[in-house]
Amino acid sequence: MKKVDIDQVMQILIMECDKLHVPVVDLIKIQTNDPFKVLIATILSARTKDETTGSVSERLFKTVKSPADFRKYSIPEIEKLIFPVGFYKNKAKFLKQLPDVLDEKFGGIIPDTVEELVELPGVGRKTANLVVAVAFEKPAICVDTHVHKITNRLGYVRTKTPFDTEMALRKKAPIRWWKEINRVFVTWGQSICTPTSPHCSKCALFEHCNRVGVNRSR
Repeated sequence: MKKVDIDQVMQILIMECDKLHVPVVDLIKIQTNDPFKVLIATILSARTKDETTGSVSERLFKTVKSPADFRKYSIPEIEKLIFPVGFYKNKAKFLKQLPDVLDEKFGGIIPDTVEELVELPGVGRKTANLVVAVAFEKPAICVDTHVHKITNRLGYVRTKTPFDTEMALRKKAPIRWWKEINRVFVTWGQSICTPTSPHCSKCALFEHCNRVGVNRSR
């Protein structure tokens, strides 16, 4: 198996991904520069397509501009506001709880560390890492299915779960790339290195990839 030069891989991906669409959470950061809105968009984006997250976020943020605004709505009303994002019923409960938990634990301020963010309702490590990286522009590695799958396909890591991948990347990937890892690998996974039958024939990473586990490609 050939050695993967992560510096070359990241430089190529950043250049290529600039030509493609911007992930919705990054777009909301660019548009609002508001950690609260980045947090909410990240929660909504779980198991949800970017187009849906974007349209729901736009609708929601017309009336919800701060955590306290969720107090104005009942859980069924929040469900209607965020439908049809994935698991909208559970997410509505989390969003209803959010202002109280923020006030009790963090003085109403969105925290900027993974360890604190995971104390918020509906926030796991993936969400927390993405908020730290995008909203606060601090080094953090958010590993979703795309990051997990592609870094293993490349042969850069050999891991079985997204959590294992996060830990492996923290040890192996230079810290200068941490903030960019999620953005470029998610964009690449959605457009080129798809979960099944990836577009290897037009992949800019072809010469750098060990194609681990790829049995069928286009």
